[in-house]
Amino acid sequence: MSGSKCTRLSGPLVKQVLDSVDSILFDCDGVIWRGDQAIPGAAQVIHLLKESGKKVLFLTNNSSKTRKMYADKMSRLGFNVREDEVFGTAYCSAMYLKTVCKLEGKVYLLGSNAMREEMEAVGIQQIGVGPDHISGGPSDWANVPLDPEVKAVVVGFDEHFSYMKLNRAMQYLTQQDCLFVGTNRDTRLPLEGGKAVPGTGCLLLAVEAAAQRQAQTVGKPNRFMFECLASKFGVDYKRCLMVGDRLDTDILLGSNCGLKTLLTLTGVSTVADAEAHLKSGCVERQGMVPDYYMESIADLLPALQG
Repeated sequence: MSGSKCTRLSGPLVKQVLDSVDSILFDCDGVIWRGDQAIPGAAQVIHLLKESGKKVLFLTNNSSKTRKMYADKMSRLGFNVREDEVFGTAYCSAMYLKTVCKLEGKVYLLGSNAMREEMEAVGIQQIGVGPDHISGGPSDWANVPLDPEVKAVVVGFDEHFSYMKLNRAMQYLTQQDCLFVGTNRDTRLPLEGGKAVPGTGCLLLAVEAAAQRQAQTVGKPNRFMFECLASKFGVDYKRCLMVGDRLDTDILLGSNCGLKTLLTLTGVSTVADAEAHLKSGCVERQGMVPDYYMESIADLLPALQG
């Protein structure tokens, strides 16, 4: 590829890029691990970056785990990571409700126990986690009992998602003062061996269609996720690198926030995908073109060991 966009990061350029940043943000799945296996060399890269004085933080759109659950998983995989260095959408949606929305009231939550825990940790009450079985007919469904204290509907990953939950969310959202927040718009959750399952974005689209309203999302590529960590750790966007495996979330977040971006090819997106965006001439798609790419973050090792 020609031009300043999507340059292969190798040789002396690696050190040059690393010297130009103080903070490095990593996506998790597809970048530092795949499933339950660490990407070979990734733990050493993180260790050496920290040792060299870089601020290293982790961002994930997955709302099914708390920050502590992520830190524990990282420890098992050989990464030395503190809970407060992890920013997931379960935590970020709780922070969004508390700091931006200044929510006073309860949340109707289509989500996981992890989301419930992160909300409770910042003093937000919620209802809705777990199955909601259907009974009666349409007139009963249209008149389901609603908690008058609910002032927001939040949609994350919910393995118990059902018609009844969709209906209840819709009934709350017909109230004009009810906030509507989604964790992220990823429509597919990639798995090992090229397989995938429906992601949170599918559930969010269903609720948006029923409620005839658009949700505010907090996960990548939305700027809020970066603002959340930048305010906590004093990250300067001009000296920050975003490393990810997805163009439409990780790389676009970096572009939206003015960060340098690096695509790693151990996950979802390919150089051909980036090339297609670059050649499209479409302004919106240019934001999904990374500044640099490399096969794996392990390719940073020679520069860090030198």
